[in-house]
Amino acid sequence: MEKITVNAVGEACPIPVVKATKAMQAMKEAGTLEVLVDNDPAVQNLSRMAAGHHFAAKAEERGNGVRAVVIDVTGPVSPVELNAADYACDLPASGDFVVAVDTDAMGRGSDELGKTLLKGFLFAVSQLPSLPKTILFYNGGAHLTCSGSTSLEDLKNLADKGVEIRTCGTCLNFYGLTDQLAVGSVTNMYEIVETLAKAGKVVKP
Repeated sequence: MEKITVNAVGEACPIPVVKATKAMQAMKEAGTLEVLVDNDPAVQNLSRMAAGHHFAAKAEERGNGVRAVVIDVTGPVSPVELNAADYACDLPASGDFVVAVDTDAMGRGSDELGKTLLKGFLFAVSQLPSLPKTILFYNGGAHLTCSGSTSLEDLKNLADKGVEIRTCGTCLNFYGLTDQLAVGSVTNMYEIVETLAKAGKVVKP
């Protein structure tokens, strides 16, 4: 199987998509296309482009702000005209879009209803055209990233798309969940405060 790597680090939208499309069209057999990028719009646009060809795609962290969008090219790609309207090229006005989850139940009243609502909220986040850079989980929200959580599939899907899933280590320890973390990484209060302070927009359920 063919494997091609395209370096689009430092390239502005829509150049990563253009480079990736040309590389796919040049592939003579099924294989893997890896596109290296360093900005959220590129990750989202490459994922959208792959979905348009019915190819699976996932984002992987490579360090130093670089991510690889790995596309499973299962068939030939015909030459097509790229429509700029299909791709979001604008970077956020300032900072990053961050979701902060501090509970395992959304709203007040029925906890049973609240847990159902929060599961729906996280699924809805996973379907947004512009995904958050980071989702923070702390206090009761720590339960959602651990084994047994009904939201694990949605959170793993978000992680595969390049969203950072971070859970408070102190909270995991308090609830006895340290060994049960099933998605994302452990963070601390300093990083939580730093992430929220730098965010251009913070959304809480």
